[in-house]
Amino acid sequence: MALHPDLQAFLELANAQASSRPRMSQMTAAQARAAYDNATLALDLPGDDLPTEDLDLPTRDGARIRARLYRAAPGHTAAPCLLFLHGGGYVLGGLESHDSLCRSLALGTPCNVLAIDYRLAPEHRFPTAFLDAQDALAWLLEHGGRHGLDAQRLAIGGDSVGGTLATALCIAARDAGMPQPLLQLLLYPCTAAQQDSDSHARLATGHLLEGDTLAWMFGQYLRSDADRQDWRFAPLQASDLGRLAPTLMVLAEYDPLIDEGKRYAERLQAAGVAVDLQIYAGMVHDFARLGALTEETEVLRGRLCKALAHAFQAARSPALA
Repeated sequence: MALHPDLQAFLELANAQASSRPRMSQMTAAQARAAYDNATLALDLPGDDLPTEDLDLPTRDGARIRARLYRAAPGHTAAPCLLFLHGGGYVLGGLESHDSLCRSLALGTPCNVLAIDYRLAPEHRFPTAFLDAQDALAWLLEHGGRHGLDAQRLAIGGDSVGGTLATALCIAARDAGMPQPLLQLLLYPCTAAQQDSDSHARLATGHLLEGDTLAWMFGQYLRSDADRQDWRFAPLQASDLGRLAPTLMVLAEYDPLIDEGKRYAERLQAAGVAVDLQIYAGMVHDFARLGALTEETEVLRGRLCKALAHAFQAARSPALA
């Protein structure tokens, strides 16, 4: 299928204007973050109104990271929870950039969503983002009940590198002998050690996520090429992907990451993991946050909410506890 016409019109305009401004790969991290945050205001719609609570979570090295709890589950007892990790290539993004998406997931499921503002590169290089996510999960398991979170009904998810962090948390939990969450929700995750697939070559320019931008991001995050072989960065490098949580894998037809996403889904299935692979025709990377451009964003969010609700309402399978 061709690019969605609304996305094609937007990309044609954006690509025509590209020569008049610096590429993200030419910016400092601070400049790129400002550009990313400004773009969010134009590309996504405001989020739904629901109660939130900003939290301050501890990490193993004594730092504190921000988190935001979205409360949408009814009743006064402990409610199911989605632990959400945002995308942005380990350099960009945070609580505000993914606020609309988190609000939609919380309200539409309904459930509570705990979004984590892990530390960013280049100030904090690999594996800081993963360790922060792991520490946030540990906090949720120990203290979540005091905040109305039911650790027995837990899903873990994220978009782009947030999806990478989400599935890496599941691998680490399995290796530590901990039960799995009810669902891992992976939106176009980064899974490969090298960005050398056919889709990376075919879609390197002109489709929102630029090849040089991705290389720049990973260059900010990784300490050396040796880090590429670590499954916490590239889950496809894990020798064993068995005994992981059921997976909803969402990919976009015009995303450079589509080939590695397919490979990861295939590896999971081959290892006996239940995988629902959904490929959205005509879509580009990050389309879960493009509500101002395409109606497919709302369609996707609705399907994510149904998947979460089904997982939470299903028979009580073992969850992280």
